Amino acid sequence: MDVSKLLAAMTPEVYERMSFAVETGKWPDGTPLTSAQRDSAMQAVMLYQSRYNTEAQHMTVAAGGEIKFKTKAEFKREFVTTQGDELAPSSDIARFEHDDL
Repeated sequence: MDVSKLLAAMTPEVYERMSFAVETGKWPDGTPLTSAQRDSAMQAVMLYQSRYNTEAQHMTVAAGGEIKFKTKAEFKREFVTTQGDELAPSSDIARFEHDDL
């Protein structure tokens, strides 16, 4: 199949299913991937990411085909917000004390 046809046929839902399969070694229904399926799915995921991944996460292929590596500082910035001159934890993250669990 032609790369452009493959990418045109891949919906975001198909991408998510293939990405899950590559990450876990199983299809979402629990069926294990064969080695050939894993290789093909990985290639399709990387092609999709290289075309559509505008906000690349750490160790993913960004739009344009570059692999995105994030530093520890970049990860920290994603989880904090600026309040005045100091950095405070983002309200998006739930924090618990050990005894609360």
